[in-house]
Amino acid sequence: MCTVCPDKPLSWLSVGTQRSNREVEVKLKIADPQSARRMLRKAGFHVHKPRTFEDNLILDTASLALRQAGTLLRLREAGKEALVTYKGPAAPGRYKSREELEFSVSDAPRAALVFERLGFAPVFRYQKYRTEYTRPHERGVVTLDETPIGCFLEIEGAPGWIDRTARRLGFSAADYVTASYAGLYFEQRKQQPDLPPDMVFPRRAT
Repeated sequence: MCTVCPDKPLSWLSVGTQRSNREVEVKLKIADPQSARRMLRKAGFHVHKPRTFEDNLILDTASLALRQAGTLLRLREAGKEALVTYKGPAAPGRYKSREELEFSVSDAPRAALVFERLGFAPVFRYQKYRTEYTRPHERGVVTLDETPIGCFLEIEGAPGWIDRTARRLGFSAADYVTASYAGLYFEQRKQQPDLPPDMVFPRRAT
């Protein structure tokens, strides 16, 4: 039997009080990666993390309990990194705002097997190339995502910073997209039923 001394909690039990785990972001549809890079350079952004291929698995129960609850469990491989992410239900509003908890794992296939044993199997796979940009002395991140359904800028930070950055890049709140990549892909499949069930590249681009 495990007991916890009430006046000396384990560090992991208080992780939620140590920092904000709130993700606030919007997406912006962009014509092509070349235009996006020029736009970002002109606005004073610099590459913080270079272009990296990402392979993502969304995990859920057989009854899609997480999707129905508006939550998400994801296993991502990006370069040499593997990350497990939980996202809570999104709050209503013009930004996508939700709890996000994330940690790295050393063995993605073994992590997937553990989740499978717990009843969480892959239900959707999506791929993209991501480049991360930052602006000196500002807290916030802009990522350029090249996906099988087009290119997007994702702006993450405080709401005011998101609005200022969008304006600096030539966009307004009317351009904000808050749908997930899975949601965007499912909508596109309604228009193009011949698309594959997963949002993956036909072959690895270079």
